[in-house]
Amino acid sequence: MLEQFKVSKEDEVRVSAEALNKTVREIFERLGVPADQAAEGAHVLSMTDLRGVDSHGVSNMLRNYVEWFRNGRLNPDPNWTILRETPAIASIDGDAGLGIIIGPAAMRIAIEKARNVGVGVVSMRNSGHLGAAGHLAMLAAEQNMIGVCMSAAGPRVLPTHGAEPRLGTNPIAYAAPTRNEPPVLFDIATTVIAENKLRLAHRLGSELEPNWIARLDGSPITERAIAPPREQYQLLPLGGTREHGSHKGYGLGLWTEIMSTFLAGGVPSMLDPTQHFKHHFVAYDIEAFTDLDSYFDQMDAMLRRLQGTPTAPGQDRVIYPGVLEHEEEIHRREHGIPFHPEVIQWFESITAELGVDPLEIMAVTRSEEGLPPAR
Repeated sequence: MLEQFKVSKEDEVRVSAEALNKTVREIFERLGVPADQAAEGAHVLSMTDLRGVDSHGVSNMLRNYVEWFRNGRLNPDPNWTILRETPAIASIDGDAGLGIIIGPAAMRIAIEKARNVGVGVVSMRNSGHLGAAGHLAMLAAEQNMIGVCMSAAGPRVLPTHGAEPRLGTNPIAYAAPTRNEPPVLFDIATTVIAENKLRLAHRLGSELEPNWIARLDGSPITERAIAPPREQYQLLPLGGTREHGSHKGYGLGLWTEIMSTFLAGGVPSMLDPTQHFKHHFVAYDIEAFTDLDSYFDQMDAMLRRLQGTPTAPGQDRVIYPGVLEHEEEIHRREHGIPFHPEVIQWFESITAELGVDPLEIMAVTRSEEGLPPAR
């Protein structure tokens, strides 16, 4: 994650993954989510925070999920159904269930199909927010498979040269297993920057780079500026401007829309903004394509060669997608997940309101008025 969007060391409050998992699970259960599904959702969120993807963890997303369960936008106990199925594919109606809960079930169906026939592809419509798509792709990598996940959301992003949003942030993620090196994990929005990162930047008062967002009339903001509230900007496709390759991000976002929406029998959100999210999950069984030991040998050799690349002036090292998440998980498992005091205060409020035990704090770096003592 970009450094300017991290909680400052002076402000951070650290929480263990175990404590976070327990509290989030209990919050979900109080909102009517069955215990096994609440545990799934809590695991996804805590793993997302452990990997350092704070934009899609509890600080940014949990309060939205709570609100959506309460206002009926999400179904806490969905009866999701398989609409069409062959040995290699399945198409699912998610019954307005939360994507971080029903998405893993869909990916596990893809994994089982891949185990049987080499490739498994699952589409899903009528679902809630998917969370970090990389977590779903990693479910396949953990089974010695290559995983792919895409998601199409509501119209929030300008097409190149456009002044009205037509596409979602439409993330794409893939994960590949390794033997000794950190797994490959690539997870991006097809915008210059993920919307959740912008929300986090606004909360933290962080500064944005030029051409990351546009004004409401569609013109890119070409100077550095403090992240404004959501109603004051438009999202740009990856590249920002046509001169910097925004047509590539636009094309990737459109492709994600096609794969996630049409193969699920859904309607693009640009045609019907009331549509729920649509998702696409793929698992490739490596052993169906090649010898697994040979794959691991060559994969690790390639990743070591990448990391051994001579560095450009002023740079410390070359990495590949997934290295930072792997290192962050190791660090946060030992030292705790850092949160801004405002997030802890929200936890205090919602746990008291729902009658859930308070979130257990591991450490408070700086004393904050109104914060519970470290325990």
